[in-house]
Amino acid sequence: MHTAGRFDLDSPAAEIKPYGSGHINETFLVTTRNNTRYILQKISPLLTDDAEGLMKNIRAITDYLRARISDPRGVMPLIPSKDGRSFIPEASGNWRMYGFIENSVCLLPPQDDVIFYKSALAFGRFVDMLSGFPADSLLETLPDFHNTPVRFEQLHRAIRADAAGRKASVTREIDFLLEREDEAGRLQRMRDSGELPVRVTHNDTKLDNILFDRDTMEPLCVIDLDTVMPGLVLYDFGDSIRSGATTAAEDERDLDKVSLDMRRYQLYQEGFAKACKNLTPLENELLPAGAWTITAEQAARFLADYLNGDPYYHTAYPEHNLVRCRTQIKLVSEMERLLLRKDKAFYGHPSY
Repeated sequence: MHTAGRFDLDSPAAEIKPYGSGHINETFLVTTRNNTRYILQKISPLLTDDAEGLMKNIRAITDYLRARISDPRGVMPLIPSKDGRSFIPEASGNWRMYGFIENSVCLLPPQDDVIFYKSALAFGRFVDMLSGFPADSLLETLPDFHNTPVRFEQLHRAIRADAAGRKASVTREIDFLLEREDEAGRLQRMRDSGELPVRVTHNDTKLDNILFDRDTMEPLCVIDLDTVMPGLVLYDFGDSIRSGATTAAEDERDLDKVSLDMRRYQLYQEGFAKACKNLTPLENELLPAGAWTITAEQAARFLADYLNGDPYYHTAYPEHNLVRCRTQIKLVSEMERLLLRKDKAFYGHPSY
């Protein structure tokens, strides 16, 4: 029996074919004899060793959301196995199934300002709806995923090891980032001290993690919940800005093309704050710092991977991670110039 047949489908599977463009999980579209569609996924072992804990997270989150929405398309439903489990372990891997949300579309960047604003509403609403969920009950599927001091410590280890013999050629990038290391750890220290609340956060707030209604182009639901963990809402906000309010691609070689699109920044901030109504005054004040911090963190991650010989990020050419690092460094400089001019803790560093 095919794995799909072990889930509680409305009728036997008639067709199974690869689906989507994701790079982590293996995804398939299953169509049954009754012409009902489902999403079947093999969970990547890169996500976590604890598939049980991961799926417990997703089950709890989807159940919580479903009880608070009126539109059934507002959450992607988990389909249990025939014996009631949320996933099926097999020799080939761990498998799960979702109901397919009909008449929906997943968009890829770049998109226009209207779609970017609507993505802010979607991610802000996601955090807002989960504001009453006990964040500490969730498994941290990727420990220290957005722990900026840990990411900088990984950069220090990569510098010391110089495994690929590249350190001498990137001293400028190293100096730029290490000059900012202490300030980049500020939000984590504020989390640790309790100054900033720990919330249920998505941690991968890119446009293609939202499903839109195909006809109205209104956001339906946030998907890809594997990274939902306890975290800072500032990082969810900041990662959307880092990826969606920049004027160039993440691997643009010409740094003159890389800047912060302030119109998009302001649109996203307006939409996010409108949808996420329970942000504290301090969180609202630190939204720009969230964008700056996660961009610096990502620059450090790209540079560490480059120094280590590119074991983590897929690269198309030898300098790919270095090019990515440089675009993030340029974006950090632009954020300092355009967003943080009044914050002396950030401002005053020389432009890259």
